[in-house]
Amino acid sequence: MELRLENLTKIFTNKNGQETKAVDSLDITIESGTLVGLLGPSGCGKSTTLFMIAGLVKPTTGKIFFGDDDVTKLAPEKRGIGLVFQNYALYPHMTVFKNILFPLENMDVPRDEAFERVKAMANLVGIGELLDRKPSQLSGGQQQRVAIARALVKKPRVLLLDEPLSNLDARLRLQMREEIKRIQRETGITTIFVTHDQEEAMSISDKMVVLDFGKEQQYDPPQDMYNSPDNLFVAKFLGNPPINSFEAEVKNKKLIINEKPFMQVNIPDGLYDVGMRPENFRVKEDGFQTTVKEIFHIGRDTMIHFDFNGKNVRALVDSESINDKQKTVNLTIKTERVYLFDKQTGKVVNHG
Repeated sequence: MELRLENLTKIFTNKNGQETKAVDSLDITIESGTLVGLLGPSGCGKSTTLFMIAGLVKPTTGKIFFGDDDVTKLAPEKRGIGLVFQNYALYPHMTVFKNILFPLENMDVPRDEAFERVKAMANLVGIGELLDRKPSQLSGGQQQRVAIARALVKKPRVLLLDEPLSNLDARLRLQMREEIKRIQRETGITTIFVTHDQEEAMSISDKMVVLDFGKEQQYDPPQDMYNSPDNLFVAKFLGNPPINSFEAEVKNKKLIINEKPFMQVNIPDGLYDVGMRPENFRVKEDGFQTTVKEIFHIGRDTMIHFDFNGKNVRALVDSESINDKQKTVNLTIKTERVYLFDKQTGKVVNHG
């Protein structure tokens, strides 16, 4: 089921009449059968967007289409959605079986068919042996599987997930995001996944929408977005450790960092913001020499803070390429991964 947002806008007005534009003119087409991550900092409008798609929040302007159907004014129960919340929202007095069955009873699905669908969905999400238990007898990951099964058993046209893994510990989060991707692929259902966790979104999404102050910043496959950010906000938002960014100047086709030429560029003279990802540095004898300020070991990699023409910069290098006693190090960087951004608009003006 293709999902289309056309000029979708939501403005909230408080009791003093002050307006806040939570979502600003979103135009997005989500292809049928794909998993799209809605990503951005707190307050960027991602959950509001999801709730408008679900019908829980009414848009101020714009339209929402499921395929050719305009669902903008339809009630949530008539849209054909499955919705999974952050807190699971299971009925504590009901067994797992009854929790999953509940929406089918409301839909008047025949008993035998409903029972078969519950069992099939429980097996799909890996809780087939837990149907007689109550939610209090389940782990957080198991409860999340019940919530997903309950959303999917209705055979919805669109599955909506609102921060579904935020209450799980790190190991369970990793396991469950892999499970969500598996389930989504097996069912082929169009899915929108809201999260503030960039690693989570990048690991399971076919495409991601990055939002800031309600506006779309970029909509692309995760790795394309990471390697080719449209603007400085996206470049800074994606990446852990974060991208190094600082001001530099272009003179006569040369990038000047703290009055020292660094590389050739084919853009007009002027001041720009520069972005360099830590992992794009390499330790090499024929590289530029720099002073090591700090060294941090993080497993197989080592993070070094170093002086880069007067700028404090981070590099992520192989642990075997440097030792704790080094005061200087020779580095190179992939010039095609040096990003320059317009100082006024923040838009990328080159990719190296």
